[in-house]
Amino acid sequence: MDLDLKDVHVLVTGANGGIGLETTRLFLEHGARVTAQYRTSNTALVQLLVPPSTGTGNHRFYPSGPRLRMVQADLTNEAQVQALFSTATATATPSPPAGVKWGEVEVAVINHGVSVSADVPLRDMPLEQWERTFSNNLTSSFLVAREYMRRLELGVRGAAGDEDGVGWEFGQRAAIVFVGSTAGKYGEALHADYAASKSAIMYGLTLSLKNEIVQIAPRARVNCVAPGWVRTPMAHEALQNPKTVYRALATTPLRKVAEATDVANQIVFLASAKVSGHITGQVLMVEGGMEGRLLNTTADIGLSLPM
Repeated sequence: MDLDLKDVHVLVTGANGGIGLETTRLFLEHGARVTAQYRTSNTALVQLLVPPSTGTGNHRFYPSGPRLRMVQADLTNEAQVQALFSTATATATPSPPAGVKWGEVEVAVINHGVSVSADVPLRDMPLEQWERTFSNNLTSSFLVAREYMRRLELGVRGAAGDEDGVGWEFGQRAAIVFVGSTAGKYGEALHADYAASKSAIMYGLTLSLKNEIVQIAPRARVNCVAPGWVRTPMAHEALQNPKTVYRALATTPLRKVAEATDVANQIVFLASAKVSGHITGQVLMVEGGMEGRLLNTTADIGLSLPM
């Protein structure tokens, strides 16, 4: 399906692994130009840039020239967020057609986030952990969304007619897609910091910004995709525990853990103005029909069921 994303400038945060990496790959397949943010390592991303002559890596984005730009940034740092957008906007393509600027970011996928792996009851949680989680998940998302909207306004003011030749003026395809979590909907005992930060993104930010962004670009949209457990490198160790898998799937009709592609497909779909142009302010749960948390086993409540 043609999602009409060719040459749209997309920013994907947290792009080096899991959902972010697969989302980057899908946008590239649809012809978008992608600025991929990473915090420390870009080892997975660089595989998308390996030329065919080496015999390794992904060949799909050559010989027409790379549509992928990788930028390192700590998104908890206001100056680095501003520099991320400046780099994304100012740098021209290094290969034919030489000298073509990508322009302002039109679609922002705010995907990054952290979660403390250790179980910590709120009563025992250090303030430092709470503040660190909120800084990495919520405050950083605020900084990215704020800078995106500032730059979007500049782009809309500077747009002149049908410059891209596809019937769209800059800003008409504008979209933010946040990535939330089932923890933001159902809570997550022993990880209240993560759950609260994701809930704020899914509901407070998404529902507020969908009303603000149209003051900048009247057709711009804000949505959120919220996955449950996903098979990513980050989740690999936890999913080796059968108890974890059981609790994840006990209230899930599809009885399977999602793949990164399951989530990335929905992100790209929501980002497309062609197919999702009348969808805004929505939280799309990508969790196999999950109905909530399994809190108690039969043993927990003293029941012995007949075999």
